[in-house]
Amino acid sequence: MPSEPQSKDQYTARQLSAPLTTNPYTDPAGSHDRPAGLGESIQEKRGELTAVLVLATLISAFGSSFQYGYNVAVVNSPSLFIEAFYNSTYMERYGVPMEEEVLTLLWSLSVSMYPLGGLLGSLMVAPLVNKLGRKGTLLFNNIFSIVPAVMMGVSETIRSYEIIIVARVLVGICAGLSSNVVPMYLGEISPKNLRGALGIVPQLFITIGILSAQVLGIRNILGNSTGWPLMLGLTGIPAVVELLLLPLFPESPRYLLIQRGDDTTARKALQRLRGWEEVDEELSEMRLENQSERAEGQLSVVSLLSQASLRWQLTSIIVMNMGQQLSGVNAIYYYADSIYASAGVQENHIQFVTVGTGAVNVVMTIAAVFIVEAAGRRLLLLIGFGICCAACVLLTIALKFQESLSWMPYLSIACIIIYVIGHAIGPSPIPYVVTTEIFRQSSRPAAFMVAGSVHWLCNFTVGLVFPFLERGLGPYSFIIFSGVCLATFIYIWMVVQETKNKTFLEISQMFAKKNKVEIKQAYGDEPLKGSEVGPEDVLSDTAF
Repeated sequence: MPSEPQSKDQYTARQLSAPLTTNPYTDPAGSHDRPAGLGESIQEKRGELTAVLVLATLISAFGSSFQYGYNVAVVNSPSLFIEAFYNSTYMERYGVPMEEEVLTLLWSLSVSMYPLGGLLGSLMVAPLVNKLGRKGTLLFNNIFSIVPAVMMGVSETIRSYEIIIVARVLVGICAGLSSNVVPMYLGEISPKNLRGALGIVPQLFITIGILSAQVLGIRNILGNSTGWPLMLGLTGIPAVVELLLLPLFPESPRYLLIQRGDDTTARKALQRLRGWEEVDEELSEMRLENQSERAEGQLSVVSLLSQASLRWQLTSIIVMNMGQQLSGVNAIYYYADSIYASAGVQENHIQFVTVGTGAVNVVMTIAAVFIVEAAGRRLLLLIGFGICCAACVLLTIALKFQESLSWMPYLSIACIIIYVIGHAIGPSPIPYVVTTEIFRQSSRPAAFMVAGSVHWLCNFTVGLVFPFLERGLGPYSFIIFSGVCLATFIYIWMVVQETKNKTFLEISQMFAKKNKVEIKQAYGDEPLKGSEVGPEDVLSDTAF
């Protein structure tokens, strides 16, 4: 960094006067109008964990991602007491007990409305992030947390079980938005050398949310006949924290520069996030991305599906999100107690085993944060799906023979813990990171909309279908999940490429070769770094 930073006005004037066609990677002349040694020092500079970057990450993840995990598990432990409330309320209204089939249907709706709301939230991602921005969407999303938190908190007082079902839809919308927008926001504010680690932080807070719900669900805390309304209503607290604190932090610089065209605000945001004044290199990379895609504008989902240049990226995120959910992870979280009961765990010990499993999930996700930049995305996905596949096969065997051998229930518990470890280091966090990285600014909102819709549709399907699978196939239901894990493993092995420590432009070029297209550039631009595309190339509409 130069010993005497330029003033803000000098810096802005110089940047605005620079030609857009200058390529920071291949045009050494671009550094001639900078202070001596600046281009070289910026090129070698690696992003750091500044206070602004860390706090923006933690606040957005706690305020949004935490709620996703919390509401996945919050209805698990107190389910018997909530069902008793449904029955007693019905009895007060109609003078007769609720029929068993009706109670089962209402409880299934209470569970399955959450992922259905998640699907609705995912469908709102693209229009909201393009209109309100990434940070603006997260702030707006708090409506879908605070309102249902109040509704669920007063449900027993006003004697209404219908309000719980409606609230589960609303809080599902919150989760559907946050599960897509938080990774997008963090991926865009992170330097490339920290993008993977920070991209896993939302998943870490999801696991912390799950663990928090499991701990609060212990019978002696809130998982009882009097504490469950408060337990359901606590989901609003993270939303209030985010609503108060997130406005103090920057919007995504990529959104400000590429989509809003606000160079000055983007520069200020990037300077705050990086902790230094000289951000020309990163801004220039954003401008190059903008040059190569400005002809197409913001892609809708329909146009995204028809782009030959995005074929393998789109297929990859669909396969990874289907694999993530159809691998059976939410079958374990939604119905953990019944799985442990079938594994032979005593009823009064189940809640503690469930909490222990949640703690393992948190620890392994923390481990993934620290190893993702060294190991890479692809390797963690392969290891994770491989472990999940093997664990499902072993769990099937253990459940089949648990009545024959006294030690089999312990093997069942071990298989579930091993499965959670495998999912936590790869299938759970990495698809969000990869989705951010393999799509550029114009296509990223639509891509998250597609990925999120697949994610929540599969989540809803597993939550709805697994009880029937468990009843019809018994222990063999996990063989289906092992098959999904194996198929996803094979796809990743054959198709998905490593994206760690690459710029968005470099990743685009990597996929361009796989899609047999070239990245569109304006006439006269220098070739992209590592690209064989010449400056004279002007490409067809099938290219980026």
